[in-house]
Amino acid sequence: MTNNGKTDKLVGKAKETAGDVTDNEELKGEGVLKQVEGKITEVGSDIKDKTEEVIGDVKEKFDNK
Repeated sequence: MTNNGKTDKLVGKAKETAGDVTDNEELKGEGVLKQVEGKITEVGSDIKDKTEEVIGDVKEKFDNK
């Protein structure tokens, strides 16, 4: 199973919430950072998927000539 960022975002949200509840700024900060990490991974995965789709379309156009 590939990590497309959702796991990191979920873990980050849990850490941020735990930091809020316990008034632990460090834990809250770790959670926010983990969510950002997850978002970056998610965007990278989306770019990779779109690039592969475009490459496939271009290959198909050349194969049909």
